[in-house]
Amino acid sequence: MGTARSSARGKKDTYLGKVVAGRYRLETLLGEGGMGVVYRARHVLIDRVVALKLIRPDLRGETHLRAWMLREARAANRVDHAHIVEIHDVGETEEGELYLVMEYLTGAALSSEIAKGQFPITRAVDVLEQMTAALARAHDLGVVHRDLKADNIMLTVRGGRRDFVKILDFGLAALARDPRLAPKGAVFGTPEYMSPEQARGDDAMPSSDLYALGILFFEMVTGQLPFRSSDRDTLLEMQRTGAPPRPSALRPDLPPAAEGIILTLLEKDAKRRFRDGHHLSEQLKALQRTLPSTTWDEQQNEAPRPEPPPPPAPTLGVVDWSRRASYFARMVARAYPNGRAPVEVQQAADTMWDLSARSSRLEGELASHQKKLEAIERRGRGLRAEIGRKVEELAEEESRTLRDVTAERARVGKLQQRLGDANQTWEQAHQRALASARAPGADARTVFEEVGAARARAQTLSEVIAEHQERVQQKESAAADLRRQIDELRAQLQRYSEALENDLSAGRDRIATRVREALGFEKNIVEASNLLMKHLEGRPECTELMDELRDAEARFRRQEIPSEVVASPPAPPRPGQPLR
Repeated sequence: MGTARSSARGKKDTYLGKVVAGRYRLETLLGEGGMGVVYRARHVLIDRVVALKLIRPDLRGETHLRAWMLREARAANRVDHAHIVEIHDVGETEEGELYLVMEYLTGAALSSEIAKGQFPITRAVDVLEQMTAALARAHDLGVVHRDLKADNIMLTVRGGRRDFVKILDFGLAALARDPRLAPKGAVFGTPEYMSPEQARGDDAMPSSDLYALGILFFEMVTGQLPFRSSDRDTLLEMQRTGAPPRPSALRPDLPPAAEGIILTLLEKDAKRRFRDGHHLSEQLKALQRTLPSTTWDEQQNEAPRPEPPPPPAPTLGVVDWSRRASYFARMVARAYPNGRAPVEVQQAADTMWDLSARSSRLEGELASHQKKLEAIERRGRGLRAEIGRKVEELAEEESRTLRDVTAERARVGKLQQRLGDANQTWEQAHQRALASARAPGADARTVFEEVGAARARAQTLSEVIAEHQERVQQKESAAADLRRQIDELRAQLQRYSEALENDLSAGRDRIATRVREALGFEKNIVEASNLLMKHLEGRPECTELMDELRDAEARFRRQEIPSEVVASPPAPPRPGQPLR
């Protein structure tokens, strides 16, 4: 996943097979990132395959990193956008380990695709447009990524579409700047993609993410970074003050509009970049309309479907244990027809009956709890998506309105300059008129006509300026009203998210408690089963039943026996009762 690096821990990893938080069984080590170790895991109740990040063991005492990891989940979840990795769960284990559960993705990191060479222009613009849409939504909701880079972008296949973008690792995301988590002046991020303000140690802003998009766009179309150095300090200085090379010098077929977008994004002064993601998105869509209508992926072979995650490792469940309990009870009865089985054997058989029956009831409870939890999750996703769309619509309108305000102010500035010139002309004409009045024989009529024309021009400009200033005030008022609505929706989203998170946390805790109980049952059942197997294996009177048990379990794993047929164990045979 994304920034995960391959690890050499391999088969020696003692975490493999462990159930985290009573819900997620770790199956495979995927890699290690800057703060966490990432596993492929599987939800023990609903067979959902996920990527689970555990904070690195050597960083567990770093409370600020733990806070960042928690914020990663809350930030990404609150945004709830198709192009941002979905966070399923976040919490802390009983051992004090922080975990983050994300959707499991298959695909390639953008960095590995860039390493293959320059992107076709249409492909680069398509990828950038998806990233921009996701970041615009995030910025609308007050979330800044802070560490956007090619390693944090996954290109997946979704619905047959190639290059479906997923942005990962909002680990440094800032929800309304929290000085407790990031001391002022600290430099965080990846130098190759860091904005000038971040390189100076200032707080990251939405425009900082736009600068990183400019680096990524440059990298996709040219195949290389605009600023390169093996020395971190040199690289930071280049980000602060260095002018980027013109991408068309490296890619002659680059459309001028694309180069203009890149250079605007890479402006050192944040105010000279695009106003926001919505502004950039409009420019990208305009650029897309000028490009060939046939997209790059339509010229390729049909996108291969990603490999599905492997099936779960074979494990015995409630149905399997019920079947085993039934067969073992029959074997004990056959081996000891007089009912005088050794105490430990009879206790093991009774334990299997008791625990398999209790496990069956517990399975029903867990299914009920899980359905309630899924209903809460659906409601939460629906609310976040609905509020997010409303905020996005308002933010788009606010963006256009504020850009209109800027344009109107620019017009007013030019008109005021012309008014200053007109007033100067008027004053000069007035002085000439006074001079002509004192000079006998002067053409006073012409002079006074010139004064009148200059005065009329100045008055007209003053009226036009007043009209434009009134428009500025109206648009500023409209933008302020839009901002008020956006802030209200964001506050509403925060309240809903906190309430839903509390409900989800309570539901997850209930499930975790019951799953731990189920795992205890499983441990005791395994011990009882192993004892019975060791005692009864090889006894001639049990051979037939032992073979039947193995055949039944093999057929069940091949789905030849419907699970409901053996969902509940039958009543155990009484000592001496004939077997059927």
